[in-house]
Amino acid sequence: MMSQSTSHTDQSIADRREWIALLSTVPVTLLETENACLEQHVFRFLANPEIGLVMVRGRPGGSPTAFNLGEMTVTRCVVSTADSASGEQLDGHGHVAGRDRRHAELAAQFDAYFQDSAVSTADREAILAPMRAFKQKAKQEKAAKTAATKVEFFTMVRGD
Repeated sequence: MMSQSTSHTDQSIADRREWIALLSTVPVTLLETENACLEQHVFRFLANPEIGLVMVRGRPGGSPTAFNLGEMTVTRCVVSTADSASGEQLDGHGHVAGRDRRHAELAAQFDAYFQDSAVSTADREAILAPMRAFKQKAKQEKAAKTAATKVEFFTMVRGD
């Protein structure tokens, strides 16, 4: 968990969940273009980027009975930096699907950076906005591609 968990509100926890999800699912090239802000911090690894496996579980039809679907490759990283104002330790976590060590490292660094008390909501939003736009565009493209393959079925009633 976070080192400053006692000062977090439910909203800040929800915000952190959202940015962690964004950081882990956007392309690493998008993180690379936004990483100039990270240069003002010194990060040290608490856990170097490492590749491992996690068990993916499924629930058929949303039932409460889960089953092991299979294993998935993930890369994780944990970094630490100091808060600009208080000097308090901030831990950043990055988990990404696949084998991209740099992606996990950048995700962890951004997570720690966004927790810094000197980073305003506007600063954070300026970084996250292009990521949200990318995800929204990808979602729309996928929906359009899916809609193009839609088949309409209908039944004709025969007279007796």
